[in-house]
Amino acid sequence: MHSIEKYREEFVDFLEEYSTIKEPQTLYSPIQYILSLGGKRLRPVLTLMTADIFNNDYKKALHAALSIEVFHNFSLVHDDIMDDAPLRRGEKTVHEKWNVNTAILSGDAMLIMAYQLFENYEANTFQALAKLFSKTALEVCEGQQYDVDFETKENVTLNQYLKMIEYKTAVLVGAAMKMGAIVAGASKDDQNNIYDFGKNLGIAFQLQDDYLDAFGDPETFGKQVGGDIIENKKTYLYIKALEFSNENDKAQLQKLFSNNADTSENKVEVVKQIFKVSGSAEATKKAIEYYTKRAFLILELLNISDDKKTLLKNFGHSLMNRSV
Repeated sequence: MHSIEKYREEFVDFLEEYSTIKEPQTLYSPIQYILSLGGKRLRPVLTLMTADIFNNDYKKALHAALSIEVFHNFSLVHDDIMDDAPLRRGEKTVHEKWNVNTAILSGDAMLIMAYQLFENYEANTFQALAKLFSKTALEVCEGQQYDVDFETKENVTLNQYLKMIEYKTAVLVGAAMKMGAIVAGASKDDQNNIYDFGKNLGIAFQLQDDYLDAFGDPETFGKQVGGDIIENKKTYLYIKALEFSNENDKAQLQKLFSNNADTSENKVEVVKQIFKVSGSAEATKKAIEYYTKRAFLILELLNISDDKKTLLKNFGHSLMNRSV
């Protein structure tokens, strides 16, 4: 087994070899641009690490890992268009740097390229990877649509929100790990269990992201703290605050979240205070812990050594204790 940093370095080297600009440059330059903006590379690292955990040469999983990363970035290009977002990882979004039509077409090409990468595997592996990828890609689209629907939906339930983050975020984490297991030739049970481990960790990861968006350190978080509040996003924190608050705080929270024009720091501070006083902030931390522990319970079902289970558990802890 290797360090997370070793997997990341190996992946970035492979990505740089792959990201050569072809003709027409106006199609491929935006693709190289978005792929070069960095990020945590969490999903491809998980693919490589999982292949290694199931006793396979992790380098054989590089094409699958790249497919996950290309797809993830494709979804970001199109999400940024839908959100009219000016920045991605501190740099101009593709549609801002070029234009909307270029971003749509380059995104479309990335989706095709993600599928193309599976052609590097023999037929059975190719089929298993493509089948998982198709299911996951469709679920990510469904999750994105739920997220869009929630912007105009007054009453979002906790179950609806959890389903949205499962589809929009968590299934791709699960798929990244299952792809590593597929390439490694792991048993069907191990493939499915590592998927469930990744999915539960993905839910915890997104809930942690929601929490850090409100209560993270602006110096380390990497995004604007309070961004979800400014955008009136109905996160786990918001839904729980409505459930727990007294009538006055509940009415104030709903009023603040119905005002699209108010982007003030005062709004952010008032909402954060309601999150704390209501017990919503604490409930969110408990939910993060619940899904993390749920992921760890699945580890016991895997046919791998205790050392490797500990490695996965430590990785889970590092994700949940992050500040970015």
